[in-house]
Amino acid sequence: MTLFHFGNCFALAYFPYFITYKCSGLSEYNAFWKCVQAGVTYLFVQLCKMLFLATFFPTWEGGIYDFIGEFMKASVDVADLVGLNLVMSRNAGKGEYKIMVAALGWATAELIMSRCIPLWVGARGIEFDWKYIQMSIDSNISLVHYIIASAQVWMITRYDLYHTFRPAVLLLMFLSVYKAFVMETFVHLCSLGSWTALLARAVVTGLLALSTLALYVAVVNVHS
Repeated sequence: MTLFHFGNCFALAYFPYFITYKCSGLSEYNAFWKCVQAGVTYLFVQLCKMLFLATFFPTWEGGIYDFIGEFMKASVDVADLVGLNLVMSRNAGKGEYKIMVAALGWATAELIMSRCIPLWVGARGIEFDWKYIQMSIDSNISLVHYIIASAQVWMITRYDLYHTFRPAVLLLMFLSVYKAFVMETFVHLCSLGSWTALLARAVVTGLLALSTLALYVAVVNVHS
């Protein structure tokens, strides 16, 4: 029974990534090693972020919620956008190809580093726990998030981007960077349950995805 539970969690977490790789056309471009390179860049960026946070921002422990401190920590996530831009700048091809390679490689590396061991150890435990199902669902939300972030970075780095689109792209990038901070603060203040918090993250990410998709289509149509 525990192995069956682990299999369900593993499939829920990893199969959407595999399906995305196959259905997005990346497999036809033999982009596997490009995604691996994006994953290596993810590891380097996360190492730099951890060193920076450990040096300048002490860990918050209980007491009053440190709003300013947590906001400053969330600002470090701008490094992810820099890393995604670095990955896309090293790949030649169409915009959608660059976006999917960077996003899929980045999200897969995060999935392996942050959720693989907890799923392997926890989901195979004696007792059933919903948190591993939630963790698997959250990994799919992360995939959508990084596709959004990659598309936003691709749009803002276009040298021929019309100035009328720039404020909207910057606003969406700001929302993407601080989405986790806003959701964490909202969950903390409202004392939301785990399923409600997961639903809220999914809804907010979905709204950002729709907004980014609409803007991406507009940018592509204008510049085509």
